[in-house]
Amino acid sequence: MDRAVSEKSSLLIRRLAAFDPERTERITAEDFLFDAPGIETVADACAGIVVATGGAERAMTLLAVGAPFVFLGDAALSDSDALTRLAQAHPGRIGIHALARRMAVSWSFETTSNADFKTVAPSLCEPSWEILKSDGAPTGVLAGWWLKAMQDLGAMGMLVRAEVCDDTDLNILAGLSEEFGDLLWVAPLNGMHLPLADWVVYGHGRRLALPDEIHARRAELLGDFMAAAR
Repeated sequence: MDRAVSEKSSLLIRRLAAFDPERTERITAEDFLFDAPGIETVADACAGIVVATGGAERAMTLLAVGAPFVFLGDAALSDSDALTRLAQAHPGRIGIHALARRMAVSWSFETTSNADFKTVAPSLCEPSWEILKSDGAPTGVLAGWWLKAMQDLGAMGMLVRAEVCDDTDLNILAGLSEEFGDLLWVAPLNGMHLPLADWVVYGHGRRLALPDEIHARRAELLGDFMAAAR
């Protein structure tokens, strides 16, 4: 099967939005919403809620009032046991929210000489994304490794907001897409990103979560892919 046809047939797009208590009529069962005061009243009306900075207790509250799915952010970074407890109590309804950006490569001299010469080695042998905290602070944690560890602890979804700026980032995305398949949702981290069609064709992204302003332009940005997107 042609790759483009295959990618079209499995593409799923959702809106990723801030909760606005004055505009609850816009919320649909296809939306991911960021947690905010008052969201409990519509928790069961969306596809999932992103708890970027709140803890396990907040996630439990949202699940109890009907949120179908909760993506846990900083709490999972600081206490992986919180994810395990939530996943055991609410199987199939817990995932991970992560920010990711290309990890910087630093160089260092080998301190032990070999035949009167020294080598220079990179700190990272292949390009990788690094997990960031919700405030953008780097953690030094490799995204692929951490997402797999969270999956092993029970995470059934990963919402990764990433900086996809060039072909190298597309290759990283393609690797994660291959490993995690339909569990992986990818969203832009900021305004710097390649054309969304490239995310699908070259990054093999099959699950896109798009902020309001990009979601509104999805037909323009994705072109023919929209014909099969759900």
